[in-house]
Parts: sequence; C-alpha cells; structure tokens
Amino acid sequence: MNTEQHILTMTRDFDAPRELVFDAFVDPEQLAAWFGPVGVDSPRERIVVDPRVGGAWQLVMTWDENGVAKESPIDAVITAYDPPALLVATQKAEPDAGITLLLEMRLEFEVLDGGRTRLHLTQGPFDSDEWVDMTREGWGTSFTKLDTLLVRE
Repeated sequence: MNTEQHILTMTRDFDAPRELVFDAFVDPEQLAAWFGPVGVDSPRERIVVDPRVGGAWQLVMTWDENGVAKESPIDAVITAYDPPALLVATQKAEPDAGITLLLEMRLEFEVLDGGRTRLHLTQGPFDSDEWVDMTREGWGTSFTKLDTLLVRE
C-alpha cells in the first residue's frame, strides 16, 4: 500500500487588494471568467457557491477533446471560511472518467504592501506527483486568467 502523500503547494502574488482576490474565489460570476486551465471553461450555470462553513463550492469544468465534449466536476464543502483571509474546502474531484480524488483545498490570502495580495494554496493529497504537476499547471494558467480579470476590476 502506498502511504506517500503528494501535496501541492503554490504561492502567487496578485496586483489587487486581498478583498478582490478573495471575492474572485467565492463569486460565481468571477469564477466563471477565470477558473480552469487555458482551453477549459467553467460555465456560470454550473457553478454553485454558498460562502459559509458547511456551504457548497461546486463547479464543472468543460472542454473539447478531439471533438468530444469532456467535463470534470468539482464538488466541495467549505470547512473554514474567514473572509477575506481564509477559504478551506474538502473536495471530491473527478478529473478523468473512473478517477475520483478526495482533497483538501486551503487558500490563505496575505496582504502585501502597495495594495497587493499573496495567495498561499495547499491542495491534496493527490495519488502521485504527476497529478500534483498537472494540477499546478492548471492553477498556474487559471491564475494568469485571474490576473487579467483583476486588472479590469
């Protein structure tokens, strides 16, 4: 039995105040605009956020793969909620058919000088380093889209 834990940790700085960055994670309209890697959509009508402990944080990422519609649902329950500093959720993700991951996603929002924000993301445990790397890449391109959204705010 493999007992090794594969945990994703990332830090990303945003040129926006903490409240705006935090809101981008709990406002369904904003999530629809940025969440998901390049080439992946998160349709607004498939996003549910109930921002409170015990509330839902759910969305479905959709994309086209060689002419075939694909989707990956994320079904999470918020376990800690302290706006605009902390959002923690336990999530069930189905990145591929037949694969279900049970993960914790922890987002900590730190105030930086100049109205900037540092996001500390911890997510896992994943089944392998490969999943960690794929998820890191997905968050990275999502955060690039979020940068663009925050600049317009």
